[in-house]
Amino acid sequence: MGPVSATMPIDVPREQAFDFLLDLANRPAFMGRFFSDFHLQRLESRGVDATARFRVQHRGLWMETTIVEVQPPFRILERGRGSRLGRMPVHTAWETTGVGASACEVKVIHWTEPAHPLDRLAEAAPGLQRWYRRSLAGALAQLGALLEGGEATERAAVAGGDRVPGAG
Repeated sequence: MGPVSATMPIDVPREQAFDFLLDLANRPAFMGRFFSDFHLQRLESRGVDATARFRVQHRGLWMETTIVEVQPPFRILERGRGSRLGRMPVHTAWETTGVGASACEVKVIHWTEPAHPLDRLAEAAPGLQRWYRRSLAGALAQLGALLEGGEATERAAVAGGDRVPGAG
């Protein structure tokens, strides 16, 4: 499927938006309507090798994503797996572009590579790309509202992990 993309102008500096996106613990704050049951898979939630697992709301399928490449402050590339048995490669790219000194444009691109016939059939469902595009656009709108509002967000944590590694 895809690629499916959405773009949103946000009235904050590119570096601020990029830093927020680079931390997977911030994702539920703006993508909560898109997925549920979000769990970090590692204590370190920022940068390369940060990993999270979540359930896609509309489809009821679990997906896992890992940040595999970072080009600050321009691009974050994630790879993961999804589908009923976790066999389908899933990719997401986040791109930030500066617009003047104090604004940016954030673009998210999502695509899958179904190899199994059942996955190809599921990914070809009518309206699925439209649903992903609408959901990603809604997540970017929520991201813009959060960043422009400047309010602190609740961050996801690793279940069972110490708040401070080595403490306690």
